[in-house]
Amino acid sequence: MTTPLGGAVLAVLAAVGVHLLWSDLALGRRRLSWRADGLGGAARKQRRPSLDEWLVQAGLADVRPAELLGACATLLVIGAVAGYALFGGLAAALVIGLAFAVMPIAGARRRRAERLAVAREAWPRLIEEVRLLTSSLGRSIPQALFEVGRRAPEELRPAFEAAHREWILSTDFARTTAVLKERLADPTADAACETLLVAHDLGGTDLDRRLTALAEDRTLDAQGRRDARAQQAGVRFTRRFVLAVPAGMALAGFSIGNGRAAYATGLGQALVLAGIACTALCWAWAGRLLRLPDEQRVFDR
Repeated sequence: MTTPLGGAVLAVLAAVGVHLLWSDLALGRRRLSWRADGLGGAARKQRRPSLDEWLVQAGLADVRPAELLGACATLLVIGAVAGYALFGGLAAALVIGLAFAVMPIAGARRRRAERLAVAREAWPRLIEEVRLLTSSLGRSIPQALFEVGRRAPEELRPAFEAAHREWILSTDFARTTAVLKERLADPTADAACETLLVAHDLGGTDLDRRLTALAEDRTLDAQGRRDARAQQAGVRFTRRFVLAVPAGMALAGFSIGNGRAAYATGLGQALVLAGIACTALCWAWAGRLLRLPDEQRVFDR
């Protein structure tokens, strides 16, 4: 068995490692960096979404950060109990509990990616419909926007409905577009709303041309991302499949020799921790290599 001090040290190291992975993979933060910014801040720093914005992009606008952390804490306890029952050691139990704790974050991250992908695919069509309604059918810009919003994908409709309510109450298109941008938290939505707002406030005859250019740009971006993900499909499947191999080997260990008692020894605990750490690091590294760049919001304020 590991000593209490050794188990505590391993648990702290595991907690720091999971925190860094969570910050990097889920929230996109960089807590540690070995690259200097250079004189005068020459290095470019990308804006990172806040936790509230990140939850909005995941379709969890009504979920408070405290509730998400509560779910993580509950799964931490469940995972720790299950880990102790399997491996009979405190250090391995805490590491497995921490792995369980990040599951809500991973699920929210997946929802965010799926929701942004749906918006990315839908916006070229929505922009084109707004263009047709304003140029060919003579609709006003707010009327065209809300009419198109009623035919938007289901994930996006609540944001358009909230913006429509704001317009009915205030008839202030600037506040209306601000509500829509806040509820969608999407770079394309920001650009489309700013284009429509300028055209609504200042008028002009080039709205048709601007919307056409924006729709073409969004179409090319969506097509490029589809092609990239199609080329990565096999690698992504292999990455998920490989997770089953170490898990299967660990479970098979219970039927070999003295089984669970071997995991409870100091060497057994060290090997379990090493295996979990290697699997987590390889998973995170592969995910980083496969990650497509996120678009940056520039009209969100």
